[in-house]
Amino acid sequence: MIKAKVAEILDSNQFLQEFEVNGWVRSFRSNRFIALNDGSTINNLQCVIDFENTDEDILKRIRVGAAVGIKGSLKESAGSQQRVEIEVKEIKIHGDANPEEVKLTILSPKRHSLEKLREQAHLRVRTNTFGAVMRLRSKLAFAVHSYFQQNNFHYVNTPIITGSDAEGAGEMFKVTNLDLKNPPKNEDGSIDYKKDFFGKETNLTVSGQLEGETFAMGLGQIYTFGPTFRAENSNTSRHLAEFWMIEPEVAFCDLDGNMDLAEDFIKYVLKYILENCKDDLEFLDQRLANEDKAKPKAERSDMGLLEKLHFVLENNFKRVSYTEAIEILKDCKPNKKKKFQYLIEEWGADLQSEHERYLVEKHFKSPVILFDYPANIKAFYMRLNEDGKTVRAMDILFPGIGEIVGGSQREERLEVLKDKMQVLGIDEKELWWYLDTRKFGTCVHSGFGLGFERLVQFTTGMSNIRDVIPFPRTPQNAEF
Repeated sequence: MIKAKVAEILDSNQFLQEFEVNGWVRSFRSNRFIALNDGSTINNLQCVIDFENTDEDILKRIRVGAAVGIKGSLKESAGSQQRVEIEVKEIKIHGDANPEEVKLTILSPKRHSLEKLREQAHLRVRTNTFGAVMRLRSKLAFAVHSYFQQNNFHYVNTPIITGSDAEGAGEMFKVTNLDLKNPPKNEDGSIDYKKDFFGKETNLTVSGQLEGETFAMGLGQIYTFGPTFRAENSNTSRHLAEFWMIEPEVAFCDLDGNMDLAEDFIKYVLKYILENCKDDLEFLDQRLANEDKAKPKAERSDMGLLEKLHFVLENNFKRVSYTEAIEILKDCKPNKKKKFQYLIEEWGADLQSEHERYLVEKHFKSPVILFDYPANIKAFYMRLNEDGKTVRAMDILFPGIGEIVGGSQREERLEVLKDKMQVLGIDEKELWWYLDTRKFGTCVHSGFGLGFERLVQFTTGMSNIRDVIPFPRTPQNAEF
C-alpha cells in the first residue's frame, strides 16, 4: 500500500497497485463517483465506489466538502474525462460537511463572485481558482529564492518595526504599547514617546531597502523578501495595506547593471512558472478568456494569460528615457484626441497606468524600462544626474498591469544625499546610520523593489490584488 498525493496518483502507471489517498470531496455523482482533491493539483482524482457493498451510513456522509481517506487499486479509466481512477476498497470519513451548511458556503457547486469568495477567505483556497493561484504563489516564492541563491546573493531579514520612513511618504502604521486612552504627555501636550517601549516613535516598515543597502556594503549583494505595510487609504484593485516585497541591493553596480539584473530575474521566475505550473496556468488562462468574453469589447485584454507570459519572456525589454517617453505620449493619438484620463501636457508629469500600458502594448509592443525620471517625483535616495533635474531611477512596465518594478542607482555622495534630505525635510539624526555608509568606503550601488503580489497578479491573470494574497488587509478590513 503506497500513501500518495492526488498529483502523484494521476501521473502513475502502476496499475493494480494499492494506494492510500486523503482529500476533500469535490463532487459525488450517482452514488458511485467521488471527485477527490487534496490541493496537490488542480485536477481531481476519480474514486469509484461499489455502492451496493458500501455501508449506507457511509454513503450518506460522502458530501461535498467532507474530508475522506480512501484505499484502493489504480485502474485505467473507462471514462473519457480521466486517464486513471481508483477502485475503492475502503473509505473512511475524517470530517463531515453538513449538506445544509455547505449550501451557504462557497463549497457548494454554485459559481460565486470573487467578492463573495473574499468574504470566506478561510475556505476559498478549496476552489479551483484560488487553489491554482496559491500554488502558483508558492512556486513563485521558491523561484525568487532560487534565482538569488544561484547567483550568490545573501538573504537578509530586515526589521519589520522601524523608526525610519524609507519612502518619505508618511503612510506608516504606528507601533506602540502606550495606553491609548491615557498616554504620557510632554509639557506642550504632545505624546511623550520616550516612555514608549522603544523610547521613540516607531512604525511598521514600508520597505527594507535602506537597511538592505547597509548589508550590501558588507556582503556585496543581498536580497530581502518579506512583509511591508502602507497605511494608504486606497480601496483599489492595485493596493494592499500589507504585502510582500522583493528587494535586491548590489554594491559596485550602476543603473545599467540594475536594469540587466531586473530583466534577468523576471525572465527566470516566469520561465520557472511556465515549466512547473502548466496545469494551473492552463486553467487560469481559460478562466481569463471566459472572463473576457463577458466584458465589452473595448475592455477585453489584447493578450491571453499565457500569451502575456511568453510576451515578457521572449522579448528584450526596451530601454527608454523618461524624456523620450514623454515626447511619445504627448504626440500619440489617445493624448491628442483626449482619450487618456490624465492628459500629458508637459515634461515632469507623473505617468499613470494608462500611459505605461500604451508604451508597452501599443507603441513598443514589448516590455519597457523607463529611466532617468524627474528628481521631484522620485525618492530622496536616488542618484542625482549631472543635469541636476533627473535621477538615475528606473521602472519596468508590463502589458496589462503597467509598472511592476521600481528601482534606482542609489545616491552614494554624502553631501548630495544630505542636501536632498534637507530639501525634503528628512531629519539627518533619524538616518545617521544610513549616512554613515557614505563615510566608510562608499561606492556606486543599486537596487530595485518588486511587490510580490503584483508579480503573482501578473502571472495568474487575476484582476484584483486582493485575490492573490491569502488574507488581504485593506481599509476597514482585517478579518481572519
